[in-house]
Amino acid sequence: MSTTDPALLASLRDAEPRPYWLDVDDPPEAAETLVGPATADLLVVGGGYSGLWTALLAKEADPARDVVLLESETVGWAASGRNGGFVSASLTHGIGNGLARWPDEIGTLERLGRRNLDELVATVARYGIDCSLERTGELTMATQPWQVDDLRTSASLLREHGWDAEWLDADAARAEVHSPTYLGGTWHRDGVVMVDPARLAWGLRRACEALGVRFYEHSRVVALEEDGAGMVGRTGFGSVRARRVALCTNGFPPLLRRLRSFVVPVYDYALMTEPLSAQQRASIGWARRQGLADAANQFHYYRLTADDRILWGGYDAVYHFRNAVSHELDQRPDTFVTLVRNFFATFPQLQGLQFSHRWGGVIDTCSRFSQFWGTAFDGRVAYVVGYTGLGVGATRFGGQVVLDLLDGARDPDAVERTGLAMVRSKPLPFPPEPLRYGVIELTRRSIAAADARAGQRNLWLRTLDRFGLGFDS
Repeated sequence: MSTTDPALLASLRDAEPRPYWLDVDDPPEAAETLVGPATADLLVVGGGYSGLWTALLAKEADPARDVVLLESETVGWAASGRNGGFVSASLTHGIGNGLARWPDEIGTLERLGRRNLDELVATVARYGIDCSLERTGELTMATQPWQVDDLRTSASLLREHGWDAEWLDADAARAEVHSPTYLGGTWHRDGVVMVDPARLAWGLRRACEALGVRFYEHSRVVALEEDGAGMVGRTGFGSVRARRVALCTNGFPPLLRRLRSFVVPVYDYALMTEPLSAQQRASIGWARRQGLADAANQFHYYRLTADDRILWGGYDAVYHFRNAVSHELDQRPDTFVTLVRNFFATFPQLQGLQFSHRWGGVIDTCSRFSQFWGTAFDGRVAYVVGYTGLGVGATRFGGQVVLDLLDGARDPDAVERTGLAMVRSKPLPFPPEPLRYGVIELTRRSIAAADARAGQRNLWLRTLDRFGLGFDS
């Protein structure tokens, strides 16, 4: 850690080492631990958004279906409860990524993404989920000259596909949010919704329970085995025998060995400020409360909370040798100092503001940057993984496709979803260790170098681009 600027360190002095969203006085009561045998029609493994949406959609489609959800810790404790709260309509990690990979389907994918976002918002309203939902849209800001043309093109591309998107020049961008770093930006007005991510997860749990889903927490599934025409998921103290199983574990070690080549866990980090004073709030503008991001390869995402704090995250995406995942890696002082430095470069008028929380944790990524699906055990098990940090909205679609695969696509909507090339294809695998670590580190360093060299991608990045591979912050 650099100690050259005491003011940077002082702003972190009182920051609690835990996710802001989970640091509340009224968390939901923990569910019981599974002890002994149980049975179900559908076993859902994982209590994040993917598992919650899968369970909820399963019960909505068939109220008589007996659904059990097993979670290794507590519902929403991991990525689903500590993310930035950006709910994007995109199913493809942005329209540019989708167009590059599935150009013939991009119109369909954008239409399905719009419908998915609208149905997510409707679900929140229908079940009375209090998650501070705001339909603000998102601003993506250029902070270097080389980013300007790319963002202008992005705005045009979004409009071509029916979105309400506007290019803002430097003056217009700074009029929305007051930062001297902005050189222009794209405002995607109708494609992003902001939420409190933990309360969304907890609200989905309550909705599931109201429909009869049974939850067991602190019940890690350690083995998945065939059992006649069904499957058994075994935990430390019990088991669930089910006809079908939905695996929704994302960045954590998969129960299916075949997935270990396709997904790697990376660590993302964030800070939360104390509430802004009225004077500080006025000094930054931001009257329309959009979600914000910059357009660098190593980018920041940031947003306002309901009580006018600023969440500031991103930039570093850290992979540890041999897919390491542990609670000790959730705190990374060097990254927090970097985040603070970049925060005050963006908002110099907020010098002296303190940070109340600092945290990090694992997300999953794959070589195509967006989720993928598959089945195992003759169709009795289905999975979805690989969201790469853009899953708050896409997990609802992901869970729906998992059910389509398990149930057999019968209605026209299910046939359309499962017929997508995006659903039928897999990303390219990552190499085994120790080559995996070397490849990812080389890519991370090359991405940082591209940001420092006006976006110029070196031979290594151009080679990855050619083969449809990558690793982004």
